[in-house]
Amino acid sequence: QVQLVESGGGLVQAGGSLRLSCVTSERIFSINIMGWYRQAPGKQRESVATLTSGGATNYADSVRGRFTISRDNAKNTVYLQMNSLKPEDTAVYYCNARKVSSNSWGQGTQVTVSS
Repeated sequence: QVQLVESGGGLVQAGGSLRLSCVTSERIFSINIMGWYRQAPGKQRESVATLTSGGATNYADSVRGRFTISRDNAKNTVYLQMNSLKPEDTAVYYCNARKVSSNSWGQGTQVTVSS
């Protein structure tokens, strides 16, 4: 299992920005797909953004154009830059690392967007 530690969540007003970070215990380029997911109260966990080892990205329709996933290989860190935040973005955000042999999750970080 890959160990993942998220940080960067918090309380922000609508229209504001936050950047989430996820530090991995393994080299980023050894992980097939890195992703950010979120789960709001009473809802299922959903994919927000993914980044493959080859650099391909994918975004949920609800965040495309506002969120950006990126990585720093030297720091073994994946980021989620969130701009123009909306109250409906409020959720616990989880980092995910998917390899052929494992599927790992971080502990989650709370993001709350006030209107």
